Amino acid sequence: MPKVALFKQDGNKNGEVELNDSIFGIEPNDNVIFDAVIMQQASRRQGTHAVKNRRAVSGGGKKPWRQKGTGRARQGSIRAPQWVGGGTVFGPQPRSYSYKLPRKVRRLAIKSVLSQKVIDNSLVVVDSLQFDAPKTKEFAQVLANLDVKTKVLVVLENDNEKAALAARNLANVTVIPAKGLNVLDVAKNDKMVITKEALSQVEEVLA
Repeated sequence: MPKVALFKQDGNKNGEVELNDSIFGIEPNDNVIFDAVIMQQASRRQGTHAVKNRRAVSGGGKKPWRQKGTGRARQGSIRAPQWVGGGTVFGPQPRSYSYKLPRKVRRLAIKSVLSQKVIDNSLVVVDSLQFDAPKTKEFAQVLANLDVKTKVLVVLENDNEKAALAARNLANVTVIPAKGLNVLDVAKNDKMVITKEALSQVEEVLA
């Protein structure tokens, strides 16, 4: 069963914490992580792109000239695709890019990315993150105490509003509750700081 150091808010060690081997100690599956990241990125696309087809372009209600006898090619509308200013054929229209991976695959992906954080020594467990008031300066000091200087994902126990508010304005810091833990946020940040209570909530869901 993997173990990591448990830190206090002031950066001092407070013993060790045992991690669930089935969540933080598996062999990471890079292909599944990749698939989960692509799924999340696709789901976040707005898909609001659109072009005007010949139905949406204004004008062109009248046949430009009669069908026969002019020597010119027959035309039905000046808004047909071959005309300058005409509609676009097969152009992008609003759509949803979202799709779902099987539940077992999604669970394997989050377990894989968490296990990779343990392998890389990029997981920092803190006994708690409590503040009297949501002050950004105080949260920045906590990260300095923990020697976290890179892009970091902070996972808080659910409903820890003061800590979430204190951290949200910090550059290179992403803050999410335990219930919002996802593959993309874990993968794109260099380090992950999680409270002991949030760790228990994550293990309860994924075990």
